[in-house]
Amino acid sequence: MFTWPGPALYVHRCGGALAPENTLAGLRIAGRLGCAAVEFDVMLSADGVPVVIHDETLERTGGRSGRVSDMRAAELFEVDVGRVFHPAFEGECLPSFESVLAACAGLGLIANVEIKPAQGFEVETGKVVGELLTCRGGDPNVLLSSFSVDALEAAAQSAPDLPRALLAETYSVAAQDRALGLGCGGLNLGRQGLLPEHVRQAKAAGLHVLVYTINDPRDATQMKAWGVTGVFSDRPDLIR
Repeated sequence: MFTWPGPALYVHRCGGALAPENTLAGLRIAGRLGCAAVEFDVMLSADGVPVVIHDETLERTGGRSGRVSDMRAAELFEVDVGRVFHPAFEGECLPSFESVLAACAGLGLIANVEIKPAQGFEVETGKVVGELLTCRGGDPNVLLSSFSVDALEAAAQSAPDLPRALLAETYSVAAQDRALGLGCGGLNLGRQGLLPEHVRQAKAAGLHVLVYTINDPRDATQMKAWGVTGVFSDRPDLIR
């Protein structure tokens, strides 16, 4: 069962820079590299199905127009995100949240599930994610995170026993207090502007600190020296 402190390395968006992001192909690569944990994003389709994707639109990863929250799941699951990344991945489509969870379980990967709601769907997305995890028996190898306080609160109501972390671009006492108020065990912070005293303050308050996105081994070594619990990386092949 997943408990704090977790692994020192989370592969960003399933496969980082080594595969099309947020795909089963990325998970397989993370597994072959011997990684212990991955991070990925969950958003709702128009018919309320959780889909693993980062952006609210399909332009960047799918090479076509369309808003995730306006499209039904059946249509989204046919979007080829592999060919945009590289021809070798052609045919790799957007996956469902459930299929990614199943793949993580099969590969023995801990999953940091970032609840990434489209604007206006914060509570609904958190609720659906929490309920699905509860129906799966709680998925003990899951850490929930989000920038959205409302999404985290909604997920916590459905899955109160799962560990949670608040995401923030930069450290602040206000972000730290929000994380504690939400019952979070962690604060996931951006690297920009982060100082060792920020890590010390968060740890003194009882929070673990995970830092994104670390792709240089020298930065990873520095983060370890500062006492962070772990890092998110697009280059697990280098950071490991």
